[in-house]
This record gives sequence, structure tokens and C-alpha cells, in this order.
Amino acid sequence: MSGVYEQRLRLRSRDVDMFRRLRSSELFHLLQEASIRHTEQLGMGRDKTLDRGILWVLMMQRIEIARMPEYDEDIVLKSWPGRTMHLLFPRHYGISTPAGETLVRASALWCLVDSESRRSVFPEKYGVEIEGVVTGEEIELPGVLQSAESAAHGDFTVPYSFVDINGHMNNARYVDVAEDMLGLAAQGRKLRAVRTEYQSEARLGETLRLSWGERESGCFTVVGETDRRVFRMELDYCD
Repeated sequence: MSGVYEQRLRLRSRDVDMFRRLRSSELFHLLQEASIRHTEQLGMGRDKTLDRGILWVLMMQRIEIARMPEYDEDIVLKSWPGRTMHLLFPRHYGISTPAGETLVRASALWCLVDSESRRSVFPEKYGVEIEGVVTGEEIELPGVLQSAESAAHGDFTVPYSFVDINGHMNNARYVDVAEDMLGLAAQGRKLRAVRTEYQSEARLGETLRLSWGERESGCFTVVGETDRRVFRMELDYCD
């Protein structure tokens, strides 16, 4: 089996926003689904994990955007695993045009979590092993984000429609919430980079206390908390 997953897609109306650019949350969905499909191809699908009460959970993600693909555009989505780091599974991504123009590059750190205890598990205990690949197209893996002062605050309660197969708010929905709070995407500002940390989960009906502010020109931080830190996200916009 190939160490690199590849899929060709055409963006439909459901994939894009009012400016006919790929919606940020849909970009997150595309990367997530590529991760799942490739993991299945590598023989590490639901019979090794979900059916045994083990969940794949995204811990951190970094996305760099040269140009967001647009409505009715064909794209080539690629994903491949990095070398496993104890409990963490690095994964890399690329989106390009069929002609080879690089549009998006990304990296992520995933782990396995017990569905009952919600704690990380050792992959070898469940026979989960994924061989890393080096293509030369990798970007730096995501890391801890810097703190920033918050200029605005608000609350958000997790609705049913935001909860995924793992029983918590899906990773892609956090960027929807962040963009709604910041209001910059609705003004047509173009996203050029996103970095996320998911530190704990948000369940159905939980209310997140949100705070956000501009860390530096064009770079905004959004933080969500309950009685614990749930997520932190940095979004960089073009001027």
C-alpha cells in the first residue's frame, strides 16, 4: 500500500463560503477525512480502534495557506504519516492544483484515547502501528501557542450539530466558532495560517467562555475554556 494517500476532488457549493473560497472549517474536514481514509488503507481502521473503544483524537494542527481553493476548482489532496513519537502520531498534508501549484500545507499530531476514561492509551497495546514517510514536502509540526491578551469575551454553548462520532465538538467546528467571533472572514479577509491546540474536549450542552484579541498585526488568538482550557487557536489573516 502507498505511504501517501492521494485524492482528487472538485469543490462544490457546499464546500465554499460567500466569497466562493473553500470554507475554513471544510478545509479542516478535508484533512480529517484524509487522515481517516489513509489510516484505514494502512490497516489501522475501526476494527483496531473504534470497535474496541479506542478513538483517534486530534491534539494539535498547523495549516499554511498560499491560496484557498475556490468553487468548482479541482484539487489534489495528499496525506502521509510522520514517524510515531511515543503516544503521538504526526501526520502531514498537502493540497495542490492538478498542475502542481501548492495551495495548502499542513501538519498535525494525533493520539489514541480510551472512549470511556478519555485518557491516552499506548498504541502498541492495541496493535496500532503506522510507519512514517518522508516526502520532503513536510512543514514544521505544530507546537505550543503563545499567550495573548484578550480584548473581547463571549459564551458559546455546544449544539447537537457540532458533536461528532467521538461524542464531542468536532475539531473543524472550532474554527467556525473562532471566525464567527472575530468577524474577519465575513469581511472577506483571507486566511493565511491557522494553528490550533485542543487541550480538552467540549461535550454537548457545555458552555465555553471565549476570549479573543489581536496578538500582532493580522494575527488573532481565540481561547475557549470551561473549568479547564479547552482550545487555543491562532488565525493569521492577510491585510
